[in-house]
Amino acid sequence: MSKMSIGFIGLGLMGNAMVSRLLDLNYPVKVMAKRTSTNVDAAVARGAVEAKSAKDLAATSDIIMVCVDTSKSVEARIYGEDGIIAGLQPDAIVIDFGTSLPGSTKLIGADVAAKGGTYLDAPLGRTPKHALDGLLNIMCAGDKAAFKRAEPVLSDLGENVFHLGALGNGHTIKLINNFFGMTVANAMSEAFVMGDLAGVERQKLYDVIAAGPLHSMMMDFVKGYAVDGNPDMLAFSVQNASKDVGYYASMAEDLGTKSIMSASARKALDMSVERGRGDTMVSEQVDFFAELMTPAQAKDW
Repeated sequence: MSKMSIGFIGLGLMGNAMVSRLLDLNYPVKVMAKRTSTNVDAAVARGAVEAKSAKDLAATSDIIMVCVDTSKSVEARIYGEDGIIAGLQPDAIVIDFGTSLPGSTKLIGADVAAKGGTYLDAPLGRTPKHALDGLLNIMCAGDKAAFKRAEPVLSDLGENVFHLGALGNGHTIKLINNFFGMTVANAMSEAFVMGDLAGVERQKLYDVIAAGPLHSMMMDFVKGYAVDGNPDMLAFSVQNASKDVGYYASMAEDLGTKSIMSASARKALDMSVERGRGDTMVSEQVDFFAELMTPAQAKDW
């Protein structure tokens, strides 16, 4: 049986790794990036075809995969005379692998359905390194029949592929997951710095916490930088983390409520971005806290 043709938009760290995996498995892939990209050039050198527009990409793809940074970026690729919907073929499946607002996802889903296609949200867990080996966690939601059609491809990209029910559930769960993870990461970063100020070695602090019920992979990611000097165990930028926690708070408001616990993590991440640290990895927040929590600095906030 021939493989489904894939159109892939967004070749950042994660998207590039996913495209590499698809090419390894001999999928026919057409790619497009927002701007001139060495990742696109590399994909084309391996056999991918570069699309001139999202419309062009959609016109020849069974599955259109979008892996970009914000809901606004997704919408920019979906709509307009050169957008995905303009070129969408009947029965095509569009999958948003990013972390988007559930409300936006549901609106796009209705517009894609009106054109005869199906929209799935499928945010990702794990890292680009996992993507290269087809070991992602994929949190897919939307029409069950479309999911079943796409599942063989998703299973080539992910070790754990979940179907989570109605469209938008994937993004909802992803935002809850990222709120929790970023709260833990920032709390652990502050804990290391509080230990520094008290004269406690970071390794000893980690050893005690890791021996108890608080031990987690996220804690290990932060320790990877704070103790071992490796920021890449968690290849997730402060800018993206700030966006996701902000989306979580917006989702709460859309549900008629407010988030209490996300406020501190969001403040820390936003302050870090304001201080020019948006491109650093979340595990490097320990440096942000070290700067912020000096007695001299602490008086000012």
